[in-house]
Amino acid sequence: TVLLLVAVIAVMAATALERLRLSTRLTANAVALDGARGYAYAAETLATQRITGLLRRATDRVTLDGGWSGRPFGLPIPGGTAVARVTDGGNCFNLNSLVSRAPDGQLIADPRAVEQFARLLRILRIPSAETVAPSVADWIDSDDAPLSGGAEDPAYRGYRTAGALVADVSEIRAVQGVTPATYRAIRPWLCALPIAARAPLNINTLRPDQAPLLAMLLPTGAGLEQARGALLRRPPGGWSGVDPLWNLLSL
Repeated sequence: TVLLLVAVIAVMAATALERLRLSTRLTANAVALDGARGYAYAAETLATQRITGLLRRATDRVTLDGGWSGRPFGLPIPGGTAVARVTDGGNCFNLNSLVSRAPDGQLIADPRAVEQFARLLRILRIPSAETVAPSVADWIDSDDAPLSGGAEDPAYRGYRTAGALVADVSEIRAVQGVTPATYRAIRPWLCALPIAARAPLNINTLRPDQAPLLAMLLPTGAGLEQARGALLRRPPGGWSGVDPLWNLLSL
């Protein structure tokens, strides 16, 4: 009886110690997450202050003067250093621009934006460009009528299209035609701004390596080198408007 009691008590003690160890680790993880969140908020505050200072110095345009874009800003933290990089978040293709909002609140596919998206995909040498572009638009719009080359509910077995604005670019991984390789290739060029409208590009902060975003605006979509050349010939202080850029491209 004594040996049985010892065995039972030993099992109970081991279980209690295991639960205590698990609780300790969960508490430590929670503290670490709270600390990381605080560091992230501090980095965000620092970036916001720098951007505010930049905009105050800018008179009529925001340019790359000062080397702020992509430059690492260090933030000392206990045990190391966090690094924040600021870039122009509007220089991207807004997936939500593939639709427009009707007066009754319905989301309607925008054919011009779909063609623009397909042109960007072709420039990036995505083989399924003619399928991916309309399929993403069908994923977002409110109706159930597929565009040419697109896909609505019947094409997805077991689930339905979103019928709503995209909250994060990663959502399009569920869209027909978007393979892991396709997603990796197009992810750097996309964003999901919370507006059903085309986001204007800032021609004074576009880098030469972002020339595909400018080339997709050209009717033929074949002017990648011309777009890159125009960005390389940008004046140090930037352009005062879009006309000088279009004049360069038209030449």
